[in-house]
Amino acid sequence: MLLCGVDVGTSSIKVSVVDASNQQLIYSTSYPEIENEISSPATGFAEQDPEHWWHCVQQAILKANASQTYKSTDIAAIGISYQMHGLVVLDDQHEVVRPSIIWCDSRAVEIGHNAFDAIGHSYCQTNLLNSPGNFTASKLAWVKENQPELYDRVAQVMLPGDFIAGRFTNQFTTTASALSEGIFYDFHADELSKPLIDYFGFDASLFPNVQDVFSNHGVINPKVADSLGLNNQVQITYKAGDQPNNAFSLGVLQPGDIATTAGTSGVVYGISDELKYDKFNRVNSFAHVNYRSESKRIGVLMCINGTGILNRWVKQTVCPELSYSEMNSLAASTTIGSKGLLCVPFGNGAERIFQNQQIGASFEHLDFNRHGRAEMIRSAQEGIAFSMAYGIEMLTDAGIKPTKLKAGFANMYLSEIFAQTIVNASNVSVDLLESDGAFGAALGAGVGINYFKNDEDAVRNIKHIKTINPNHSALSETKASYEAWKELVNRKL
Repeated sequence: MLLCGVDVGTSSIKVSVVDASNQQLIYSTSYPEIENEISSPATGFAEQDPEHWWHCVQQAILKANASQTYKSTDIAAIGISYQMHGLVVLDDQHEVVRPSIIWCDSRAVEIGHNAFDAIGHSYCQTNLLNSPGNFTASKLAWVKENQPELYDRVAQVMLPGDFIAGRFTNQFTTTASALSEGIFYDFHADELSKPLIDYFGFDASLFPNVQDVFSNHGVINPKVADSLGLNNQVQITYKAGDQPNNAFSLGVLQPGDIATTAGTSGVVYGISDELKYDKFNRVNSFAHVNYRSESKRIGVLMCINGTGILNRWVKQTVCPELSYSEMNSLAASTTIGSKGLLCVPFGNGAERIFQNQQIGASFEHLDFNRHGRAEMIRSAQEGIAFSMAYGIEMLTDAGIKPTKLKAGFANMYLSEIFAQTIVNASNVSVDLLESDGAFGAALGAGVGINYFKNDEDAVRNIKHIKTINPNHSALSETKASYEAWKELVNRKL
């Protein structure tokens, strides 16, 4: 039996095909070759076209099939990982009403703050585990307030993964995990939040039926199966936001387990069996992939918007002729602390750790006689790592204290400078594992189709690559640079 995982990222769509019998990757690819753009029609806006995601998903599957490394009709189930918090709205013909307002869009901050006050801080924190903030519910309210002619056409509201699954099957479902990341879910009632729905004036019928993350979300439409070279019995059996899915793919399932990732955004994600929340709303709590009403599993998430997207910006702007590997080598040619050059990486929308303030990105203390491309690259990577360490301090305040992190050996963790800097600044070791979002989504599909005994059985064979421990000879230099960085950031708040 083969399993297919689809990871609907911000920059591209990745597809992995996995042999269920030994949990080994057969083939992996992505589409498009050039990273997808984010449309920003106004300051603070960030949008993408859901139909373009679906086009890229199909092209990635066809590209994988063309490798001829497996028989495509042997794929039995598909799992989907997707960028969290995005708003997708469809009309009664299942057509997209407007572009998706994605995770790093900042337009709904004030709407969320007003809802937090009106619905009540106590209810929001104890029942929603979050302020409505800048999440999906507030984005839908923005459409209702500012584009009423479009809102009147809306017949269904969903998250990006729900949309992609629906394009495979022509039917739409959602999950408690998806609704919780949109801040639509009441954890005490274990259903849609009536106070929130009533406050915003949403109709509960707009939301798809709620199912378990690991369950049959529909059988592939025969026309879609034919066009993609798949058999017409393929089921969609798993859907999860990218960070819960990343945690699952790393075997992070039980209280005390901690995952981290650093793609376009950077995240540290810890599991609790209690309904934890941060009273300052700097970190957020969502239903994990294995959440059940009788067995609470909550993912407490610290997110930095401006991580890999900054590294990409530096590449495109400062050294477009270099590969990421060559950038890492050039950065390693200069010293810890980048000769005093500090980078603040918060240029990708409102940051939750600053209670949705937008403090922007900058290079500080730039000296034309001392700093070149090596220092700019290194200071950017150090700034990203420092922002992650800074967020870990806030995660600790919310009751999640990491003693070791697990990360896939991918994205920013391919940079030794980034990985060692975050370890030295936070004094927390990182286990690097051979796993990524599409691979995890494929394993999730295996759980959903009942091939594996349970979720832990599905991830038992994840390969450990290496552990990065604090480098004691570099701790003092890194800590000094980190403290200077924190002082700079705190002046901006």
